[in-house]
Amino acid sequence: MKTVKEILSWVIPIAIGLIIALLLRAFVVTVARVDGPSMEPNLVNNERMIVWRQAPIKHLSVIVFDAYGEDPSAKTKGTDYVKRVIGLPGDTVSSKNGDLYVNGKLVKQNFISKSERTSGTGNWDLKSLSSQWSEYNGVTKVPKGQYFVMGDHRSVSNDGRYWGFVSKKNIIGVVKVPFWETDKTQRNNVNNLAY
Repeated sequence: MKTVKEILSWVIPIAIGLIIALLLRAFVVTVARVDGPSMEPNLVNNERMIVWRQAPIKHLSVIVFDAYGEDPSAKTKGTDYVKRVIGLPGDTVSSKNGDLYVNGKLVKQNFISKSERTSGTGNWDLKSLSSQWSEYNGVTKVPKGQYFVMGDHRSVSNDGRYWGFVSKKNIIGVVKVPFWETDKTQRNNVNNLAY
């Protein structure tokens, strides 16, 4: 009987710890990894980041979302993308010569270079982009419950310009880069720009 009590004395705390860890991962925080160059220079391929599930999504937040059902090229559930939120529900979004405008106001893009802003960005608004999307053809504003996202490295990013919006239900959370990853400027460009 003493042996069973001794075993339970260390099994129960381990089990409780595992349950707490699983609950935290499911509802509060998880870890993700960048796959590809679309968020360079601020996030690089294979970089690890923390994803806060309950953090508010704001303009310029960097988010992780399941692209399955959003991007037609994402063929399996759990294909996670990392992108920057440009437009919130109800926003108008447009681009002219690499400058982004949200609700008619110029968005400061100090987090990327001029060539990263202008290469591959083009001149467009949501209505002109939506003519190539299978859903939302002709929209002029980001629909309710949806977000418009782009990668920081615009010329290589497969993002909302090509397939449309990201549904809130597919968003896993907001990215925060831990202090041991990247340099201070890159961390600031991911962690502190949202407004």
